[in-house]
Amino acid sequence: MKALWLVSFRPIGKSKTNDLFQSIFVDSIKNLNFDVTFSLTQFDETNVKKFIEEKKIKNFYINIPKKELPEGKKYSNKLMLDNALNQFINDGSFQYLIFSTADIIVPNNLFKSLSEIKLNEFCALVYPNSMVINGKIKNTFWPHYGIDLIVFKISKEKAIKFQDITKTYNQYDWGIIENFYIAVSEALNLKKINLFKKLSVIKFENKFSEFEEDRSWQIQSWKENQKYFLNFLEHNSLSKLYAKGSYYYLLFKIFNFRDLNLSLALTYVIFYCYNLPKKIINKLKYFFKNLF
Repeated sequence: MKALWLVSFRPIGKSKTNDLFQSIFVDSIKNLNFDVTFSLTQFDETNVKKFIEEKKIKNFYINIPKKELPEGKKYSNKLMLDNALNQFINDGSFQYLIFSTADIIVPNNLFKSLSEIKLNEFCALVYPNSMVINGKIKNTFWPHYGIDLIVFKISKEKAIKFQDITKTYNQYDWGIIENFYIAVSEALNLKKINLFKKLSVIKFENKFSEFEEDRSWQIQSWKENQKYFLNFLEHNSLSKLYAKGSYYYLLFKIFNFRDLNLSLALTYVIFYCYNLPKKIINKLKYFFKNLF
């Protein structure tokens, strides 16, 4: 069995903290005792080539100069996916196509848990993550935003269909990523499985300020990508709630009674019975404040 791991690295040498997170991430995959090849698409990030050579990891490496992107854009998850699907299809020997961020610790029982799924094709993920904030792990059930590990077990034929349906999609910079992949799993008729009760994914909190990325930049990027995403959803007859329902729709789509344990059940209770009413109340307060 072989896996193609789709990821991209931030510049090396710009932030000691992020360099450490990325090194830990790579080491956690090297410790899996599984045949993994990295699909790396970079966008002129400094010292990444040297980093992966020092780590001695199997990889497909492509650099797309930033000047080839639209003005002001830093990277594109869609271009990363395009390259990964080409590699998956052309090689023909991979069974898993895995997307993740580079700021997590991959659990060492990942492939053991995947092997126990008695389906030829599926989409597996882990939600929620165990967040590390200021060096401390927060409780494992709090519903943080972000699905940072998504695994597709698919055939070459399904990968070709994956490639075909994403021709109407585009994406630059931050946002929409997990929404897109979960929507794709529906378009490909793949069963979605949340492995939370078997796996713990540790997620490090990013220091976006070290890369000149703040919340306003994220919001603007998300809104731009939402337009691309809505076009994709329309072309593939998928619900627009993937783009407009936020995580309230996304968590509904990945819900399965068989995936539940006490902690995950608590996650859903907090998200829908606490976060949602709180959000509604805040919006009402804002509305009446501006009304009067």
